[in-house]
Amino acid sequence: MPNAAAEPLIDRFRDTIEELVGSDAGKNARFGVAVSGGPDSMALLWLTHSAFPGRALAATVDHGLRPEARREAEMVAAWCAGQGIDHDILTLDEPITGNIQSEARRARYAQLHRWCQEKAVDWLLTAHHANDQMETMLMRLNRASGVSGLSGVRARNGIVLRPLLQWSRRELEQVVEAQSLPHVHDPSNDDSRFDRVAMRKHLKGVDWLDPMAFARSAEALDDAQDALEWMVGQLENEYVRMTDEGHIMLTSHDFPRELQRRLLLRMLTQADPAFSAPRGATLDRALSQLLAGEKAMIGDWHILAGASWVLMRAPPRSLV
Repeated sequence: MPNAAAEPLIDRFRDTIEELVGSDAGKNARFGVAVSGGPDSMALLWLTHSAFPGRALAATVDHGLRPEARREAEMVAAWCAGQGIDHDILTLDEPITGNIQSEARRARYAQLHRWCQEKAVDWLLTAHHANDQMETMLMRLNRASGVSGLSGVRARNGIVLRPLLQWSRRELEQVVEAQSLPHVHDPSNDDSRFDRVAMRKHLKGVDWLDPMAFARSAEALDDAQDALEWMVGQLENEYVRMTDEGHIMLTSHDFPRELQRRLLLRMLTQADPAFSAPRGATLDRALSQLLAGEKAMIGDWHILAGASWVLMRAPPRSLV
């Protein structure tokens, strides 16, 4: 049982979950916790189990990238067994190739979502925290991201919850220390070949950057992102039309540039749901051409300028 000193932390965590899913939705919910064995995820598992006893399950994904990974997963399994927590070790269907971090993330989430379905888990919790949010925002700022990118990691995305975004890395380390939780450190977290690790090393010792301030800014930007998307939805319903020829037309474009940008993306997605969003520079160039009264092209799509913007598929290229 948690001691009295831990109760405020548990209450804080429980309140966050209820803010994310609602008190009714969380009343009988089953919470699946993605646990790597690192201090952050072990703190998350302990908080979930303490706040919602009997309703926490855990899963550890062994990516097969390091021989030690299996032992680390078994360490988590042993601790869970001692706490009466249902735990599974998940393995990948295929070896990781290509971009190691992005491919491992994609495969990990695929396995975790499958596990959630098999276990009838309502919500999948991951241990992203305020320091992770700060790193994400700085990396995206360095890549010239807009509002959407700078809103950072979302606290809720489908069934995935990230309830620790208002907790610092140090706070989670203190939970691990106070509760004597077993944990390991993944050596890939020290590999500067990865952008995030390099960013983390540069930030080490920079005490004037406040992760909690970044977390609050990310929340504000997330709210702004939701507001913009709501507004674009209203404008799309009113001004985006299908022409008799089957083209997509924006009947008015006298809006601020950010709304023009998002409406153009909506048109492209409506024309082809599988269309991959273009880079910001590509989209900005197309907008500049349209506002100058010139035809623009994005991928296989032409956009005709004028009082209305008309999106149509480009004719097939001649092989001659």
